[in-house]
Amino acid sequence: MLLFAILIVISLMFYIFYKVKFFRTHLPMEKKWLSAKSSIALGLFVALFGINQLFLYQTKITYFVAAIFIVIGAFSIYGGYKAYRFYLPHAIEEAEYVSKNS
Repeated sequence: MLLFAILIVISLMFYIFYKVKFFRTHLPMEKKWLSAKSSIALGLFVALFGINQLFLYQTKITYFVAAIFIVIGAFSIYGGYKAYRFYLPHAIEEAEYVSKNS
């Protein structure tokens, strides 16, 4: 359970890190790429929180709520990963274009 708590905190820190980077950049593709990465981190946070609840409490309501958290987290991770893969080449191309014209 301590492992889940550590992973939850780490994923939350990554989410905050990527959101700060999101607000600091001005490049549109890089913003979308960072948003996808933060979506993965947030989905991991929610899913790990749901898994952690399964170990803390053993009631029917907890199982139901934990299942909802795990499913929502999994969808967020999946959607974020698909967006990450889509925007990564565009962000690289945008960064190369900016570095050439600077």
